[in-house]
Amino acid sequence: MSLEESCCTCAAFLSSIPPTYDEKTEKPAQHERRLGCCGRVICSRCITDNPRFAQYCPYCQTSTAAPSPSLDLSDPPAYSPPSLTATDIDDELPPPYINPEGVQVGDAKDAAPAPDVLHFINADRDSMSSLSLQYNVPIQALRRANGLYSDHLLIARRTLLIPGEFYKGGVSLSPRPIDGEAAEARKAKIRRWMVACKVAEYDIAVLYMTQHDYDLDAAVHAFRDDARWELEHPMARITGKAKDTSISFMSRLKRAL
Repeated sequence: MSLEESCCTCAAFLSSIPPTYDEKTEKPAQHERRLGCCGRVICSRCITDNPRFAQYCPYCQTSTAAPSPSLDLSDPPAYSPPSLTATDIDDELPPPYINPEGVQVGDAKDAAPAPDVLHFINADRDSMSSLSLQYNVPIQALRRANGLYSDHLLIARRTLLIPGEFYKGGVSLSPRPIDGEAAEARKAKIRRWMVACKVAEYDIAVLYMTQHDYDLDAAVHAFRDDARWELEHPMARITGKAKDTSISFMSRLKRAL
């Protein structure tokens, strides 16, 4: 022990502290203590005044003695959680989801898609952009469902198909023809007459259908009778006149309009 060492608690030099003797044995009652944790020294006088320093380091705050059984310390908590039973696991699980409308989540995925909706076009107000906004359907989906590769082709269409994949309303915003169902029926008969008679002039078709009160069969028979009469009675030039009277049947019809 060095003579220059001092007590780590009272800072007194160990050489200046007289030893204390036991009155009965006349032997030193207490010796200074060198701490094993940090190497410091506690003088005998501090240990006598505070017996705790005999087993405790005030700097490292560690004790070298086992705790007294009289303290009634409880056992430390277990490091592993206790085993859970199946009943405990069921109690800790959250309740299952219940749809307020009574429809299961799995059934919604398996449900059939909404049907497509037919929209009758109004040429004065409808456009691809406006229909896309009205039905909340991407404009590319409208083009793909109707085979329209350019928006200006919409004016040639009478109806537009709204894909049910995007529109879930199921109700058309224009469920009937703009001119009325009767007008659409007349236009359909006119187109059928043009196909049956192989006539491209729309005005001639309107003339025949109007004369026969839109009776398709009667209008077709009338046109064929007129065409047959023209073949059986070809017009010839009038002798002595320069005027050509060989006028075709279609030309006479066009002049009559």
